[in-house]
Amino acid sequence: MRILVTGGAGFIGSHLIDRLMEEGHDVICLDNFYTGRKRNVLKWINHPYFELIRHDITEPIRLEVDQIYHLACPASPVHYQYNPVKTIKTNVMGTLNMLGLAKRVKARILLASTSEVYGDPEVHPQSEEYRGNVNTIGIRSCYDEGKRVAETLCFDYHRQNNVDVRVARIFNTYGPRMLENDGRVVSNFVAQALRGEALTVYGDGSQTRSFCYVADLVDGLMRLMNGDHLGPINLGNPGEYTILELAQMIQGKINPDSEIQYKPMPQDDPKRRKPDITKAKSLLEWEPKVPVQQGLDRMIADFRDRLGASSSEQAAGSSQAEPTPVA
Repeated sequence: MRILVTGGAGFIGSHLIDRLMEEGHDVICLDNFYTGRKRNVLKWINHPYFELIRHDITEPIRLEVDQIYHLACPASPVHYQYNPVKTIKTNVMGTLNMLGLAKRVKARILLASTSEVYGDPEVHPQSEEYRGNVNTIGIRSCYDEGKRVAETLCFDYHRQNNVDVRVARIFNTYGPRMLENDGRVVSNFVAQALRGEALTVYGDGSQTRSFCYVADLVDGLMRLMNGDHLGPINLGNPGEYTILELAQMIQGKINPDSEIQYKPMPQDDPKRRKPDITKAKSLLEWEPKVPVQQGLDRMIADFRDRLGASSSEQAAGSSQAEPTPVA
């Protein structure tokens, strides 16, 4: 098939492209390189079935495709809060443009939505029926509300125009190719430990998250895209860890002498986050397979290569604004 991946040079998008290319599809990668990196798709650049287009999805584009994986949007607080108006435009106008394209060429479209639609949840674990607890005027709402609107648009296009949609609600994902300075908790801890810095824990570290390895997530996305169920369907690892447990796990793997530094909790940071993946198990026959310890080892090896390869890259990473906490 001819498949479009928006945000294809990003962390999740590039791993998805690897799988699609290995299966022999004709792949178009669309990215404006705000958080995506060309190095993530470099190995496919001269492949006859791969095309890379620099494009911002807030502007329309005309292409002929069979499927659209719509992943384009900054997904970590440090990036989506840097330009919140741009973030919500990407979620709303970008999704409108992609749905319009899907409608014109009769393509199936998968929206990468997020567990952030549940906000700071009052129900635990979170099932797809839970409607969320989101602060519509908070500092995270450009992303939270943007994705909620994107889901609304998908189902309205489906009902009104018969567009073939799929919606995945993605929980915390980690693995190789995460940006070292993206402000998400796993990448924060790994980069800090490798640089010999203190590990920054916000609050007392008792807030929880669930961490899904990127290869498992990509498998779930492809099963959803090629299955019969519209969604929304939660994709994440139901294993639940406190942030302090994660910090201590990474500390033990990299630098047991690292300090743990506590800082105040930021606004609207969710206290607990864990997916109910009953639907994914029954409808997609999917559940994560990579244990957190094994996934962390692969991610640490990747970060060690990148952080050790270039002192200038390390300096660029450490000069960014102080990372915001857990995505």
